[in-house]
Amino acid sequence: MSRSERAADAADERAARVVAALAGRGETVAAAESLTAGLVTAAITRIAGSSAVLRGGLVVYATDLKASLAGVDAALLAEHGAVHPEVARQLAEGARARCGATWGLGLTGVAGPDPQDGAAPGTVHLGLAGPTGPVVRTVTLGGGRHEVRAGSVAAALDLLLEHLGGRAP
Repeated sequence: MSRSERAADAADERAARVVAALAGRGETVAAAESLTAGLVTAAITRIAGSSAVLRGGLVVYATDLKASLAGVDAALLAEHGAVHPEVARQLAEGARARCGATWGLGLTGVAGPDPQDGAAPGTVHLGLAGPTGPVVRTVTLGGGRHEVRAGSVAAALDLLLEHLGGRAP
């Protein structure tokens, strides 16, 4: 099995655990994704039964869409740029509110190859909004664009699993 096949299997396993945990709790999730451009919601929808738990997603790759679609404070974006922990938190809260989900995920960061907003490639900010309140986690991932984006999906699903009471791998 190739490295990319193993990574895909691991992503499917994480997503299956997310779907099962949400379904078992009668809860839902939505995402506002920048650097992953829909990969989190795509990972979840690869799993049978995902329609019962996935409310939707916002692909907010352009900075202005983070404000207009996800509700991120435009002044925050103007002052700090799109790659900032508070942007991730507001993305998560925006996804949750706009999609009417129990949980919201927000992802922003730099896949590379060049820095953005003063952040190095591989810098990823993850936001989670839900019944337990907002949480932000920053991770630094290695590799090229593909690896950073795949690692971002894994980290976001792990963060959600932790708060659903399931241990992340």
